[in-house]
Amino acid sequence: MHLADIAPSIFSTLGVPDSDNRMNIDSSPSGRECLFLIDGLGASVINEYRDLLPSLSSMHSYSPLQSSFPTTTATALATLTTGQLPGVHGMLGYTVRVPRSGGRILNALKWDERVDPENWQPVETLFQKAERSGISVSHVAAKRYENSGFTRAAFRGAQYKGANILTDLVDETKKALRESPSFAYIYINDLDVAGHSDGVGSQKWLDALAYVELLTRSLISNLPKGTRLWLTADHGMINTDEKITMGENNPLLDGVELIAGEPRARHLYLPVDQLGNSSHVAQTWRDFLGERADIYTQQEAIDAGLFGDVLTADARDRMGDILAIAKGNVVLIEAGRKELESAMVGHHGGLTDAEKLIPLLSCETN
Repeated sequence: MHLADIAPSIFSTLGVPDSDNRMNIDSSPSGRECLFLIDGLGASVINEYRDLLPSLSSMHSYSPLQSSFPTTTATALATLTTGQLPGVHGMLGYTVRVPRSGGRILNALKWDERVDPENWQPVETLFQKAERSGISVSHVAAKRYENSGFTRAAFRGAQYKGANILTDLVDETKKALRESPSFAYIYINDLDVAGHSDGVGSQKWLDALAYVELLTRSLISNLPKGTRLWLTADHGMINTDEKITMGENNPLLDGVELIAGEPRARHLYLPVDQLGNSSHVAQTWRDFLGERADIYTQQEAIDAGLFGDVLTADARDRMGDILAIAKGNVVLIEAGRKELESAMVGHHGGLTDAEKLIPLLSCETN
């Protein structure tokens, strides 16, 4: 099963038309559904750190789901909220080139006021469908995200409930589920932040994992009786140790005009007059990197279905002329962002099991 299957299945149990119960889950026990998404929680973490996660370990566990490519927050959350793969919703990475913009790069999490979020991501969200069906839909997350372009692109239809600390996160979620039928989505990124800065398994990361456990326990204890609580993630994370700076004592930027994506999954754009040369540039990357990365021309990426079986014209316009997906513990560093990208210990975006497999847990509160 896939990350894209979660929300359509949950909303189908609340009676939302055109929502397909792809996971064949049971009817909603009380008409109250809560989806708790933990940024950066890979499926393997649940078993590996079971002793630190008694609340999570007590929940019903489904087989690990697969996240979308690239395994990054912007792409995964748009996949979650639309129920569609990236080739349809068009959120193809952390950063991508804005077509016909003179080379501007859109950072999906920071956004660009010149880009209309609803035009960039035009697919109606499941939140919008549910709201139209008379279901109370809430989005509980840090206050700083409320008016962001990404929130407008991926979370349209939900009432935003800003909350920065544990007690407020629980209280806002509890209030959001007071009536039936209702759906609450709750998001935290503490684990992802700790993994990037200090690495998976570090003390900072373990402290963030303890916070995940504490918040989960608090939700189970405080949400209205009969609420079905779901827990999942957008991607996992790995610690990296081989850092290759593109163009630094290597031919990786020969013929490349623009770089986007992130260190584990790069979109590479060629000058317009060199597009016919993409196979040659791709081969240069293959010759230099060997087994350290998988390299695709745009057409090869489409044929491989990296972004799904359907690719809109907009999505094709945004994707790189070449895609480079790092393997093993390799990261592909952009020279202009070397200090920032090299300082990060944990990374995601690639297609290792640790990055792409995510958990799905559930329980009913009592």
